[in-house]
Amino acid sequence: MTQPAAGAARYVVGVDFGTLSGRAVVVDVADGAVRGEAVHEYRHGVLTERLPDGTPLPPDWALQHPDDYREVLRVAVPAALRAAGARPGEVLGIGVDATSCTLLPTRADGTPLCELPELGGRPHAYPKLWKHHAAQRQAARINEVAAARGESWLPRYGGRVSAEWQLAKALEVLEEDPEVFDRAERFVEVADWLVRQLCGRETRNVSAAGFKGLRQDGRYPSAEFLRALHPRLDGLLARIDGPLVPLGARAGGLSAEAARWTGLPAGVAVAAGNIDAHVTAAAARSVEPGRMLAVLGTSTCLIMNADAYREVPGVCGVVDGGVTTGAWGYEAGQSGVGDIFAWYVRAALPAGYADEARRRGLSPYELLDALAADQPVGGHGLLALDWHSGNRSVLMDHELSGVLVGLTLATRPEEIWRALLEATAFGARTVVDAFTVAGVDVDELTVAGGLTRNRLLLRVYADVIGRPLHVVDSAHPAALGAAIHAAVAAGAYPDVPTASAAMGAARRETWQPDPARAAVYDELYAEYRALHDHFGRGGTDVLHRLRARRHRNR
Repeated sequence: MTQPAAGAARYVVGVDFGTLSGRAVVVDVADGAVRGEAVHEYRHGVLTERLPDGTPLPPDWALQHPDDYREVLRVAVPAALRAAGARPGEVLGIGVDATSCTLLPTRADGTPLCELPELGGRPHAYPKLWKHHAAQRQAARINEVAAARGESWLPRYGGRVSAEWQLAKALEVLEEDPEVFDRAERFVEVADWLVRQLCGRETRNVSAAGFKGLRQDGRYPSAEFLRALHPRLDGLLARIDGPLVPLGARAGGLSAEAARWTGLPAGVAVAAGNIDAHVTAAAARSVEPGRMLAVLGTSTCLIMNADAYREVPGVCGVVDGGVTTGAWGYEAGQSGVGDIFAWYVRAALPAGYADEARRRGLSPYELLDALAADQPVGGHGLLALDWHSGNRSVLMDHELSGVLVGLTLATRPEEIWRALLEATAFGARTVVDAFTVAGVDVDELTVAGGLTRNRLLLRVYADVIGRPLHVVDSAHPAALGAAIHAAVAAGAYPDVPTASAAMGAARRETWQPDPARAAVYDELYAEYRALHDHFGRGGTDVLHRLRARRHRNR
């Protein structure tokens, strides 16, 4: 890279659209230093119980409102610029990422259907957030038909397509509200919709198209396959197709309207959209083959590149160029991690513990960590399955639910808390083991995301997985990754790996596994796998029956 001259453009902006908020950072192109940042909470949050007009939602729904995303551009980006003391003319470009698959039905001009007055009370007109799991029935049928037809793309998704992905959600719209399906001239990932809001040009990024849209070897699933699912589903193809843009490429120039929103100059580079966990690999300097990144947040995504394609049972997807151009990108994940911890504190923590936390000046999470930290491994006698939001990998079944065994009248809340932390670590180890068994070498494990502030969790993960755990030193790693992609789109670096090496975050610390604790966790992991296979691989169907009964009675 040629260093910019004095007074020349020297910054890029990255914006990360998460589950509950958006985060903007202003980053120095030369070294990746974050000069300014801002966070803006979504006004509508996650719609799980009712629409803004009061229309009730069924179980397992999770929607968002598209104007919350625009507000982030109008509020967080100018705030980050002010915090950085950056002048608009010093900015080279902007990049965005978003949760995925978060699917938005729109008109051909990009107008979200939920913003049409006549469709504001129709749930299927809203963006379906990544953790919208109501399409499991459609996903099961997709898997059954694809397996029966021998669809060549199915092994690249571990043999099972998720209810979180694009096809299941679109099929759900067609079956449950065909009028909304017919009015939807486009079904678009939120990251791609945001790029259109910024530059006025419709594009599709190769990562979301491959991992969430089932696009492999230059094409989506065939019209014949789609008609086998539903006679009219082949109409989806024209609504998901669009100009495909490689990661780190320039999607267009910032429009005059978006310039007014953001305070940036019109015409600066807008990078192709991307998936939040995937851009984080660049921020973590984890784009080289063999370097796995675990992004620990409300859910966990595990991302890595490899030089070759291998079939990994239960993987979320394997896509050529899906993380960085020129490598095979692999994704796996856990549907609930931070969400599980938040549920426990919100719904199950005794009032006395909340009072004690306030008395000590701690959060409930900090109090539970302090009480659980010195417990001997296995001393609580508990074991949990981390399926409160279903299982993304390796079972790919969102009709599974959480399990906790070993309770006695002497069990204390902090013991349950530690068992839940350990369950998510066991789930992560299940994924790492699946990669290793399939011949995809995991040479290095790095973690990023909001949960890396929990030191007990990091210690447990290192001991359970039995590997050194490198922690990324970045408060907003996805936003930093989006900024790195913006630097490439603006021409400051030739490619994402080069930009990652120059701008990626340093390591904050490395957690080494303790041999004694790891040995005990090996024994507990064997018990976890036995419980995992009993409830998830056909030993009993009780979790599915219980969920079906819950749905009937709602």
